[in-house]
Amino acid sequence: MTSGPGERSWCVVVPHHPTGARLARHRLADELAGLVPAMLLADLVAVLAELVGNAIRHAEPLPGGVVRVAWRLSPATGDERLVQLRVTDGGAGTGPRMRAASQDAVDGRGLHIVSGLASRWGVDRDGLGQSVWAEFDPAGTPSAGLVAAG
Repeated sequence: MTSGPGERSWCVVVPHHPTGARLARHRLADELAGLVPAMLLADLVAVLAELVGNAIRHAEPLPGGVVRVAWRLSPATGDERLVQLRVTDGGAGTGPRMRAASQDAVDGRGLHIVSGLASRWGVDRDGLGQSVWAEFDPAGTPSAGLVAAG
């Protein structure tokens, strides 16, 4: 799917089930291999895994029992491209938030990983659910943090 001059975007739906996270990771890696540097691709896959995993664990599915996963590449400036990931689900009682996790905790670090790898991330809400997005700006520094909207 192409969006505009030099811009490319993809949108897929995956099951609201742990297999959905695996499918999303593999699809992203297959589509972006060769289009972004390998280190950036590894960060993108890690963040997408966290966002889809959070949608599956903490939010309701969209109609049809799915989660929508999208990514977009901006036009290239030299070898660098802005990349945005977006995961849309049916929403949850509360929005995503970073929490403190003890050293012994088995979870609770996902959004810290997102914040550490992405240039910025945030949440958009509408009447149909919520989207959690993360942007990777090769010229920027890691996370400016959460940008809440809606």
